[in-house]
Amino acid sequence: MKFFLTFSFVLTFVFAVHPQVSVPAADATITDFDVNGLKVIFKRRTSSPTVSVGVFFRGGVRNETVDNAGIESLALDAATESSKKYPREVLRKELARTGTVIGSASTYDYSAVSMVSTSEHFAHSWDMLVDLLTSPTFAPEDVQREKNVKLAALNDESASPDSALDEFENKIIFAGHPYAADPNGTVETLTKLTPEALRTYEKNMMQTSRMLIVVVGDTNVDDIKQLVTSTFGKLPKGDYKDTRIAALQFAQPTVDIEQRTLPTNYIKGVFSAPSISDPDYYAMRVAISLLQRNVYQEVRLARNLSYAPNATMDVHAANNAEIYVTAVDANQAIAVMLNEIAKLRKAPIDQDEFVGVPGYFLTTYYVDEETNAAQAGDLAKYELIGGGWRNSLTFLTGIANVTPQDVYNASVKYMKNIRFVVVGDPKAIDKTVFLGSAH
Repeated sequence: MKFFLTFSFVLTFVFAVHPQVSVPAADATITDFDVNGLKVIFKRRTSSPTVSVGVFFRGGVRNETVDNAGIESLALDAATESSKKYPREVLRKELARTGTVIGSASTYDYSAVSMVSTSEHFAHSWDMLVDLLTSPTFAPEDVQREKNVKLAALNDESASPDSALDEFENKIIFAGHPYAADPNGTVETLTKLTPEALRTYEKNMMQTSRMLIVVVGDTNVDDIKQLVTSTFGKLPKGDYKDTRIAALQFAQPTVDIEQRTLPTNYIKGVFSAPSISDPDYYAMRVAISLLQRNVYQEVRLARNLSYAPNATMDVHAANNAEIYVTAVDANQAIAVMLNEIAKLRKAPIDQDEFVGVPGYFLTTYYVDEETNAAQAGDLAKYELIGGGWRNSLTFLTGIANVTPQDVYNASVKYMKNIRFVVVGDPKAIDKTVFLGSAH
C-alpha cells in the first residue's frame, strides 16, 4: 500500500530561475510531547479537511535478518486487514463510510502504519487504527492473501531488467551490511512465515520505546494527548534502543556483471552519500541535481546514447547516490557520465550555474509538502534518521546557503570509488572504461 513514506524528490532537468529565495521561518504550530516513553509530534493545520496520522516503528531491517527479511512488512500488512473489533468485512464498510484510508509500508530504516481521515470522523478512524494495531486477528486467510500479493510482486520484479538491476545492486552494495535484509523480503523468506510468527513479531513491536506517532491536521494538541494516553499510552514501554547504523564504505571502484540477454545493458554506478543528518547533505543534494542535469544534457540530448540517463541520491540513514543508464554502447555512455563527475571534482563551478538553484528547490519543496500526509512523513523522516524533526524546518535555509565551493568539496569527498553493477552482456563492457575515472 502506498502512502506518505515515499520520500523521493522529483528532479527536473532545467532549474527554475529565482534569484532571491524567501526561506520560511520555523512553524510555530508544531509541538511534541511524551506519553509513557512514546514520542508524539503534532502539527496543526487550521482549515484542513483531513487529519493524517503515522504510527512509526524504529529500526527497520536492523530488527530482521536475511532469514526472516520481510517479516515486519508482512506483519503490518496483515495486521491492518482485520481486528477483534473490526473484522475484515466490517472494517471495509467503515473505511468506505467514513472516507478513511489505512495502509502500511516498510523501509530499510523504519516501518509505519498510516491513516488519513476526514476531520469529522477522526475519532472513529483513530479507534479503528488503534484496534488494528493492538488487537489484530492475523486470520490465516488474511495472511495468505497479503503474502500472495507480495510474492506476485516479487515474481513480477524478477522479470523486469530494471528490477533485476536493483536486486543485483542491493546484493552487491549491501553485502555484510544490515541493509542486506530486504524490507520487502524474498520469495524464500515470505513463503515460510506463518500467522503465529507474524502475531508474535507484531506483539513485540508494540512497545512505546520503539514507536513514534506523528499527527498533522486541524485538531488540537489536548485532544491528541488524550487519545494517545488512553490508547497507545497504555502499551508497555519496553527497552528498545535505536542503535546508529554504520555508513556504507566503498574502499575501491568495482564492476560486477550479471549476464542476461537483453537489447541494451542496464547499469548503475553507486557511491556513498551523506544522510539527511549530515551537514554535507545540502551540498550533495545540489551536486547531484547538477550532475543529473548535465548527464541528461550530454548523454541524451548531445549524443543520443540513452533515453533516460539519471543521477539520484537516496534518503537512507546509511546513504548512497548513483548514476544510471541503459545503453547499447555502455562504454561510451559511462565515459561521458564519468567525465561529468570529473568536471564537478576538478574545480568549483561558475556562479552562473547556480542561478535558479535555490528557487528550483523552493518550488519542489512546496509541491512535495502540499498534503498533511506528506508533512507527517517529512517530520517522521527527520525525527527518525535526520537528527530530529526540527531539522526539517531548515532544509531551504541549508540549500540556500550552498556555494560552488561546497558543491566541489562534496563532489571530491563522495563521488569516488564508484561501484558499478551491470545487467546485460559482459562482452559489451570494457571494465577499464568503468574503472579508469572512478577513483
